[in-house]
Amino acid sequence: MATMEAPPRLQVRLHEGAFKNEPFVDFSKEENVRRMRTALEKVRGQLGREYDLIIGGKRVKTADKIRSINPAKPSEVVGVHQKAGRDHVEPAVNAALKAFESWRNTSVEERASLLFRVGDVMRERKLEFMAWLVFEVSKNWFEADADISETIDFCEFYAREALRFAKAEAPVQLPGERDSLTYIPLGVGVVIPPWNFPCAIMAGMTLASIVSGNTVVLKPSSDSPTIAAKFVELLEECGMPEGVVNFCPGGGASFGDALVAHPKTRYIAFTGSREVGLHINQTAAQQQPGQLWIKRTILEMGGKDAIVVDADADIDSAVEGVAQAAFGFQGQKCSACSRAIVDERVYDKFLEKLKARTERITVGDPTMNPNMAAVINEGSMNDILRYIEIGKKDGRLITGGGRATSAGEGYFIQPTVIADIPAKSKLEQEEIFGPVLVVIKSRNFDHALEIANDTEFGLTGAVYSSSREKLDRAVREFHVGNLYLNRKCTGAMVGAHPFGGFNMSGTDSKSGGPDYLYLFTQAKSVGEKIV
Repeated sequence: MATMEAPPRLQVRLHEGAFKNEPFVDFSKEENVRRMRTALEKVRGQLGREYDLIIGGKRVKTADKIRSINPAKPSEVVGVHQKAGRDHVEPAVNAALKAFESWRNTSVEERASLLFRVGDVMRERKLEFMAWLVFEVSKNWFEADADISETIDFCEFYAREALRFAKAEAPVQLPGERDSLTYIPLGVGVVIPPWNFPCAIMAGMTLASIVSGNTVVLKPSSDSPTIAAKFVELLEECGMPEGVVNFCPGGGASFGDALVAHPKTRYIAFTGSREVGLHINQTAAQQQPGQLWIKRTILEMGGKDAIVVDADADIDSAVEGVAQAAFGFQGQKCSACSRAIVDERVYDKFLEKLKARTERITVGDPTMNPNMAAVINEGSMNDILRYIEIGKKDGRLITGGGRATSAGEGYFIQPTVIADIPAKSKLEQEEIFGPVLVVIKSRNFDHALEIANDTEFGLTGAVYSSSREKLDRAVREFHVGNLYLNRKCTGAMVGAHPFGGFNMSGTDSKSGGPDYLYLFTQAKSVGEKIV
């Protein structure tokens, strides 16, 4: 490929000091409540607008459209989007290829500066971005805050990581040589994010790509394209050159599959279901005519996460952790606790307290900031309700068990606890992705770990125990990528808890950690003889 001139230099604005996580909004302060309500009203006034594809900086319209609706009020359209199809694959890939020739030669300081600038602006408009999440995916204020705060963290963390990578040195200098090690970009990446963290995961995979010098075709979920459109608008506002990120909502079976198989796409970063992730992995593994590389796949594919409650645990603390992890964002997190494995000696006491705690959960319109809001769409709601009916037959319904019809017209489901579920049963093994918690009785700690590990997934897990010996055993034997002790199994923080799982939970990519950018780069070693 011919070398192109570098784009006009971005203004370099590098941040000093160590990385710090973005603080959450304190909604106990009335001033912040008023500011959030103002942001919600501002965004409400923008609902229903139409958004174009962005390919090589150009706006493109299509005959087919994607309508993003409010899950809490399905009659309300959040955004209307163009729908990319097979005809848009070549233009999108070619635009990314063209941009790559110059973007890869842009200094790491300029690329990092773009991320720092995006983080600064997003911080200024944080409540507005949060409001888009409230409307488009039915997050309450706290869940929306966590999503946008993590996005800001990714801006800050990956920018610093890229600068650190640029200082890499060969571990040994041979006498008579100058030896160097550099991390260079891969090429054109396909980024396919999920709807459940539609800003943080979408932005995280995109930012890691572009700060490393790659260019991207971004295919957001059809359930959450509007927040992705807003983020790409922000990238452009902050100085991102044309073609570095190409915004292309579209169908998975047509547009997405064709991107994955295209001989000029170099890697696929995906977060979503096990089935789709395995399909992507299989498709990417097949060499296409004209393909010069083995494609890299960066996959995060869900979990069937367990919290183990031992007989010596602080039961009140365990109940609180389980409830938060099971029902936060309606249980629609790959890290959510969907299995509580409880020692038989405290089983009845735990269930009694858990029932009372769960029945305090409020369900309703997310603009009013309840504990829980709607699940993402009607199909998901119906799938969750089918699982609940199976659970009523296989176990004992403790609380919940149906739609929360009093909450409104949306896809609301009661927080549901089903006890006495046998190990290896459907609800104990399959990811439900909704506000359904199954409780399993264990004979002892050995039995609890056996049940916890008896799954094809291995994403998150937690153990509540006052025994140092048992906690240490869990560290050695509980086979998950993210393990938490005496706290809930959700809420991974960038830097502190690099996130990614084992087995069918994915490629253990560890987003928000010191190894993540390795996945978006390749190492080049140069040895030069000193003459």
